[in-house]
Amino acid sequence: MRERARSPEDKQQRSEDLLDAAESLALELGGVRFVTVAAVTERAGLHRTGVRRYYANKEELLLELAERGWGRWRDAIKSTLGTREGLEPVEVAEVVAETIISLPVFCDLLTHVTLSLEGDVEMERARRYKTNAFAIHDNIVVALVQASRMTTEQIQNLLATTLMLAAGFWQVSHPTPTLARLYEEVPEWAHVALDFGPRLRYLLRAMATGLAGSGSPA
Repeated sequence: MRERARSPEDKQQRSEDLLDAAESLALELGGVRFVTVAAVTERAGLHRTGVRRYYANKEELLLELAERGWGRWRDAIKSTLGTREGLEPVEVAEVVAETIISLPVFCDLLTHVTLSLEGDVEMERARRYKTNAFAIHDNIVVALVQASRMTTEQIQNLLATTLMLAAGFWQVSHPTPTLARLYEEVPEWAHVALDFGPRLRYLLRAMATGLAGSGSPA
């Protein structure tokens, strides 16, 4: 087991190590629903009680991972955009789709944040998540508006659609072991386990094109 972190830098690194451990386990096991505190602390090289020094419970750990996902999505979008300007709606949709697809654990967490994580932590932790997530969202909106021909309202609606589709499609395309076996037995039902990336790209391109060609909602 690793020694207890003493300095602020060591504590920050230990916190990141726990997040990295949770993320890697989610990828290996097929989703954050299968991640346990015991497995996370073991992978991070800590005693089972060590996580309590950094996160009050599993829900707070995963909420922190979701918050980190927002930051990574913003960074990926800005990196992909670079100095590009005047992007057409389909090009904006491709940037948004490409970057969020590259963050599978974030897509998975989007569902769990809404269903349980925000409600299973202390109010101040939920407030901090909301504050940071909304700030990053607005930062993404500004970056996409500056790089494209789309309006702020159009980008906001595109992002809202992206978040809902990414969250839902990820869950459907990553069935539980029970459902995976069921689909093997009844192949005609397996179409619901759709291909996440291509379907998301297709619908976001269509959404961006439709938004750019329509007026403001009533």
